[in-house]
Amino acid sequence: MDFILELKGKVRYNLSMDPGVFIFDDRKFDLTTYFDDKESLESEEEKYLKAVSSHWDKEIIEGSAPPEKKPSSRKSLKETIATGTFGIGFGHFIKNAEPDASASHIEIHTENGVEEITLEDGLKAVLGFSLNGKPLKEDGPVHFYFGDGRNKEIPIKNIRSFIIK
Repeated sequence: MDFILELKGKVRYNLSMDPGVFIFDDRKFDLTTYFDDKESLESEEEKYLKAVSSHWDKEIIEGSAPPEKKPSSRKSLKETIATGTFGIGFGHFIKNAEPDASASHIEIHTENGVEEITLEDGLKAVLGFSLNGKPLKEDGPVHFYFGDGRNKEIPIKNIRSFIIK
């Protein structure tokens, strides 16, 4: 249970997050290039929605087709996952928890104490969950990065829970 994080407080739904399954989430991204990639100002959620809607449109117009077999890209994807450093937007989880209208801050509880951030910063934040293809067992289960990358060299580590206040 050490690797399960809770998101609770002034929310409609308390969430239990398992960073071990984030690797299977389509919203994950390469954390090594995320903060350097300033061209892509579009949010990850917008990208995801556009990809899903274009796939839907294609199936409506052309009908569904069996998936194409691309063994070389499948191996490439497997290698990428086995060696990649990944993150996921924290805002996805906050939105799913449905914070109360009066909520304004998030407490990040770590082994070393409590850090407090604004809810706005939390919505733009990134949770790193994989380093070189491995889960963050030593100082994880996630690392917290501000969305603008101001702490990309020194993320908040050893996180145990998030409480929305």
